[in-house]
Amino acid sequence: MSFDQKLMKKFNNNISNDTKLSNYSWFNLGGPADYFFKPENMNQLIEFLQDNKKNKLKITILGAGSNTLIRDKGVRGVVIKLGSNFSKVNLISKDTIEAGAATLDRKISNFAKDNSIGNLEFLSCIPGSIGGAVIMNSGCYGNDISKVLISIKVIDLVSCQLKEIKRDEIEFYYRGSNLSDKFLITSVMLKGKIDIKESIEKNQKILIEKKKASQPSQVKSCGSTFKNINEEKKAWKIIKETGCDKYTEGDASISKHHCNFFVNNGKANSTDIEKLIDKVKQTVSDKTGINLELEIKIIGD
Repeated sequence: MSFDQKLMKKFNNNISNDTKLSNYSWFNLGGPADYFFKPENMNQLIEFLQDNKKNKLKITILGAGSNTLIRDKGVRGVVIKLGSNFSKVNLISKDTIEAGAATLDRKISNFAKDNSIGNLEFLSCIPGSIGGAVIMNSGCYGNDISKVLISIKVIDLVSCQLKEIKRDEIEFYYRGSNLSDKFLITSVMLKGKIDIKESIEKNQKILIEKKKASQPSQVKSCGSTFKNINEEKKAWKIIKETGCDKYTEGDASISKHHCNFFVNNGKANSTDIEKLIDKVKQTVSDKTGINLELEIKIIGD
């Protein structure tokens, strides 16, 4: 029995080979994964990781694909994407929520609203899942994950051990954290503020409308491409002032609605997007001396 057959037999419908990753990226781009594993539950995930100590496949974790550019040749080894059993939300106390790492941010915001928990409305404006939001310290409109996080549960990809990490053990900074790549987040504990449901709903609608007015929708994009330098030096402003907002590469362009959003107009490939990123980065560096840092992740070959 071949290696592929053994994997398929042991993990049934939860693993496949040569899977198109373009289906899992908001850019709708990217080559195949050698193996694509969507664990059914924690036990199956641990079993796979223990087996992989012998198989030694390179592991890449993929969240909702909302901030990830997958290169055209795909990803070697195994891509792990947590399944539906990792997207459940539970009320722990009057102001505390536990959510599986694969839970969409907006789902958590809505759950909080329905349970009269405020200060989590900002999550309704953040694309993606909560696991990735923690790693990136995602935020908007004056709030971010570091301000509402209590703890996370992770599995060590090397030892296959489960562990809890408290908020004060994590160093957060603007759009990032010091969390190790060897950890796969499985769930997140968040603390909001008890409030009146109608007040939360009103605030949530204000934020959503604000986002709609300033950012493109219904386009193949992965959100903000570059990190802001600071509150005064926004990436979109630098891109516009240096004349990069008119740049194109193949069928990739920069959104007219928000020039920190790079767009696949339908026929672009990942190389087009990456070339456009490099072109903007180089021009900005040449004209201003500023080194723009990526907010999106680029993975694969």
